[in-house]
Amino acid sequence: MARPRTFDEERALDAAMRTFWEKGYEATSTQDLCDATGLGRSSIYNTFKSKHDLFERALAHYLDTKRAPQEAVLGDAGRPAAERIRALLSGVIEGEAEHRTAFGRALGCLGVNTIVELGDRDSGAAALLERDADLRLAAYRAVMEAGRRDGSVTSAREPEALARFLNATIAGLRVSSQGGADRSVLEAIVDTAMDALTR
Repeated sequence: MARPRTFDEERALDAAMRTFWEKGYEATSTQDLCDATGLGRSSIYNTFKSKHDLFERALAHYLDTKRAPQEAVLGDAGRPAAERIRALLSGVIEGEAEHRTAFGRALGCLGVNTIVELGDRDSGAAALLERDADLRLAAYRAVMEAGRRDGSVTSAREPEALARFLNATIAGLRVSSQGGADRSVLEAIVDTAMDALTR
């Protein structure tokens, strides 16, 4: 008979996610993961098979967790689309302020960090990131189309191009925050992005 697990797998996954987010994949050791999760090496390997398997599961958990509230903001049909877009960008700034290391450095986005660190050298991570990008771009494209219909997004660019612009703006906010940009700088970036969409 299999021994019942005596730990909360979701909590362990969350702790591992935070560790990979702070340190990156390569710099995270098995001991770091043991310290973060409170699990022994055998428990980690019995549950998650390998460091790489745990990383992929942590990355998928991160992407799903971060995308859901964004989709909720963008899907709020009770507000003009441009307001939803500004709310999304303001939420990114708040998230950057909330998620900082012990040294005060912004963590940025685990997805962006993974692209920078691993590029296309990790096919499993690349597939997760591609799926996430497709889902986010679909939501961004939908809000741009809604903005065209309600008159709040007035740029002459096609919704697909505007969706990619929004995606790049969000990535830029996160990288700028990691580089030390303060709230006023990030808010100025948001203002400029909104001007591009609405003027």
